Amino acid sequence: MHPTTDNPPGPAEMPAGPPSRPRRPELLLSMGPGIAARLLTDRHHTRLASLARTDSRLVAHDLADPTPQVAAALARAEVLLTCWGAPPLTERVLAAAPRLRAVVHAAGSVKHHITEACWQRGLAVTSAAAANALPVAEFTLAAILFAGKRVLHTAHRYRTLRAPHDWLHELSGAGNHGRTVGIIGASRIGRRVIALLQPFDLRVLLHDPYVDPAEAARLGATLVPLDTLCAAGDTVTVHAPQLPATHHLLGARELALMPDGATLINTARGSLIDEAALLPELLTGRLNAVLDVTDPELPPPDSPLYDLPNVLLTPHIAGSLGGELHRMADLALDELERYTRGLPFGDPVRPEGLGRSA
Repeated sequence: MHPTTDNPPGPAEMPAGPPSRPRRPELLLSMGPGIAARLLTDRHHTRLASLARTDSRLVAHDLADPTPQVAAALARAEVLLTCWGAPPLTERVLAAAPRLRAVVHAAGSVKHHITEACWQRGLAVTSAAAANALPVAEFTLAAILFAGKRVLHTAHRYRTLRAPHDWLHELSGAGNHGRTVGIIGASRIGRRVIALLQPFDLRVLLHDPYVDPAEAARLGATLVPLDTLCAAGDTVTVHAPQLPATHHLLGARELALMPDGATLINTARGSLIDEAALLPELLTGRLNAVLDVTDPELPPPDSPLYDLPNVLLTPHIAGSLGGELHRMADLALDELERYTRGLPFGDPVRPEGLGRSA
């Protein structure tokens, strides 16, 4: 499917040279219920109104069976502003949106709603993945430093003992000086974690099949095979995309390579770790874990993960929360402004890159 001839050109089709005078394209918001209220402040609504013709209080939750008001807005829309919970842009939806030229996603991955039909249409797509990577990297940094200080173990022991104790003796092997951190995946988040680790006296290893040793060194890490990373890492943190090739990337063999007392951190996707293989390592206390994601996403009520003293289990909160959503909105509106000026997106999403991204 190709754009109809009355569609205005998208950013990729704009002629070279100075940007044209800003336009105010028709725009429709499309995301899950309640998301827009958390994403957009009054300041964002004001800026959005200056950039596009839109009813920013009208949010499309369902594009396959839209209300008459949403259907009319979709038919006029040149741009969709999406976020978490956005419905898939199927061929049927696109047929009802003949003027649609661009999708600005105010969150990370676009795989849940950008379909092959979007690329066949030639839509320009961008996302706020760079903004969403920041809090995940910050969460990971905190987890790494806490792991080195054995905070989980010590907090549990302190709660149990409630008495004077020789902590210096018990924690004689703790501390972050000279520890080895293994980063699996030089994604946006993985790279940001490496950057955040630079001020600390840590040895940083990286495994990523798409990175060469010179690039790893420029990032501030040493490139190693996965087995080497697992065997050497006092802390191992996962930042690889969820792909068929990365399903159970860390299985029984890789987990067995990790040193006694090592900590595994997962803020990526639960399916990257074979949880059936991880559980025995956690139940014996040989390994520790910080798990912001699991497989399934919500562990069953009887899962040992909830109660193990060597596991910090959180409900997928490493990404943007609260005021951090506003940073994603800022980036999305920056991209929308570029579009209105006839400029290409600063951080475009391209179909050829989706096979290596989350």
